[in-house]
Amino acid sequence: MNSAPKQILAIDDKKDILDIIRMALEGEGYQVYATSSANDGLSYYEKHSAEIGLVLLDYLMPEMTGDLVFESLQRINPDVRVLLLTACEDQVAKKMFTQGLRGYMQKPFYLDDLIQRVREEFDTL
Repeated sequence: MNSAPKQILAIDDKKDILDIIRMALEGEGYQVYATSSANDGLSYYEKHSAEIGLVLLDYLMPEMTGDLVFESLQRINPDVRVLLLTACEDQVAKKMFTQGLRGYMQKPFYLDDLIQRVREEFDTL
């Protein structure tokens, strides 16, 4: 049995999206900590990075953009696994890939696709 962390940190300023993500992934057996605040997400990650196997990160948020959150997460843990959930153009994600981004999903996305992508990430832990 894989003892890798099964916890997911989801950061998105849209509470309705967070609720849907949380319900879908908790239904698959994952623990999800969801926050609509980039700063709260960073603070939570700083305290719990050892238990978090994956971060789902929105790009456009009021406090700071996803690339800045990603850089802050990497300062806490250089091996952080982040999937970007974005409605932005591909250029944003391409730049972040060079910095270690695991992948991205274009919004809107199907929950089945998100669940599959999350499973793939945890299978490689």
